[in-house]
Amino acid sequence: MSQEASGRARAVAEEEAVVEPARQPRRTTRGRGWILPLYTGLVIVYLFLPIAVMILFGFNDLKGRFNFTWQGFTLRHYRELFVFRDLTVALKNSLLIAGVTTFVATALGTMIALALTRHRFRGRAPTNMFIFLPMATPEVVLGASLLSLFLTFGTARGLITILVAHVMFTISFVVVTVKARTHGFNKEWEEAAKDLGANPWVAFWKVTFPLIFPGVLAAASLAFALSIDDYVVTTFVSGPTTTFPLWVFGASRFGVPPQVNVMGTIIFVAGVLLALGTVALQRRRT
Repeated sequence: MSQEASGRARAVAEEEAVVEPARQPRRTTRGRGWILPLYTGLVIVYLFLPIAVMILFGFNDLKGRFNFTWQGFTLRHYRELFVFRDLTVALKNSLLIAGVTTFVATALGTMIALALTRHRFRGRAPTNMFIFLPMATPEVVLGASLLSLFLTFGTARGLITILVAHVMFTISFVVVTVKARTHGFNKEWEEAAKDLGANPWVAFWKVTFPLIFPGVLAAASLAFALSIDDYVVTTFVSGPTTTFPLWVFGASRFGVPPQVNVMGTIIFVAGVLLALGTVALQRRRT
């Protein structure tokens, strides 16, 4: 009986020795579970803190020239949003340039992305490489090159040269974004539509385009944001035309009015609403 009892005690001790090390990593994992959420929260605060400051100082009751210190709450700057005529003209120029750039770059970039992902042709590999060159080239080099090109051909700098420059460097971002959506596209769905009597044009608009539309919309949003925010390339090719970033940089030496914060807030809110609408549309389609 004593040998049997000692055998049972030894078995229980061995089971505890096996189970105890297995429980140790669980306690360690629970102890480290707060690190990733804390790190994520700090990164989000770091990214959105400047935007929060911009929104807050749009309500600042400014008494002097510089909008650096909080002096009280007011809605006056929202009512007097267009009191600075030069700022209003600059914002209209930026919106016009960004709108046209988005339309042209999205249309051309989508067609390029479809050609690169759905067709095999000579020069396909070099084309892929050249698509990435504007993204990898520093903006200073890009702007100086475009300036040299326009001066060589004797082109007057202004609204048209800004449009050409913006379309040129935003097409690359559109192509990359749409390619990510079309890369795994199943061509058999288009073939099935054609078997059912649809011509290539109808098959594209009824089958292909609805499936790649989220990628096209994301590419258009990115192109708009890059265009309306660009300063470096625009500086080289703008000539007498003033855009919103150029006006803000010029005014920063004398004092940026709170209306700039208000306009930035409106643009930011519009972008957030567009992003939320895109997500809602994708979920509805899913």
